[in-house]
Amino acid sequence: MTDTGDTRNATDHGRAWAELVATARRTVADGLVVGTSGNVSVRVRDRDSGEELILVTPSGVPYDRLGPDDLVAVGLDGTRRAGTLTPTSELPLHLALHRNTRARAVVHTHAVHATAVSTLVPELPPVHYMAAALGGTVRVAPYATYGTEELAENMLAALTGRTACLLQNHGTVTYGDSLSQAYDRTAQLEWMCRLWLTAHSVPGLRPSLLSEEQMAEAARKLDGYGQQP
Repeated sequence: MTDTGDTRNATDHGRAWAELVATARRTVADGLVVGTSGNVSVRVRDRDSGEELILVTPSGVPYDRLGPDDLVAVGLDGTRRAGTLTPTSELPLHLALHRNTRARAVVHTHAVHATAVSTLVPELPPVHYMAAALGGTVRVAPYATYGTEELAENMLAALTGRTACLLQNHGTVTYGDSLSQAYDRTAQLEWMCRLWLTAHSVPGLRPSLLSEEQMAEAARKLDGYGQQP
């Protein structure tokens, strides 16, 4: 039997959807969201049309109930391309990132420590050098109602030069070249927020913070971290 373009598309999209669902379930398992409060997206190219499609979690459906037939895809203009379920209410946030950055994957959570930090400061103090892996000190986007263009605009401003930000009184947003990278950045951000809250809570003491020079040096070293080709 000859493999058709439709078959290859279905296989590619199915694999991407399976990874997206696994990532969404991981946010719940790791305590970064409760119920369906977060959302995840990944960008794929349609083999036949060449169009960039955004696969995204649906609105209000528990992740453990999602299966292969629940795939939701939209174009960069937000128009439905596949599936019958309604996309996440935070679709404007995901579309803004996929349109305006190099994001291939986006993870949005309501992680407890990160959300707590978003209510206290305009940016996460540089308490650990891993902030350099996110582009620098993580900013807090001013509050706006969820699912609005205003929230998406505030987020983009906070993400200038960064791959992660906090949403005031709301949660986290990270993006990356892959779902695994976006997720890892979310986990790192939540860990740094927990670290700062823990150190900041000690009576009579203040956490030491890294200087711009120290952060820049960490960024240079992190650029060559891991296995290199």
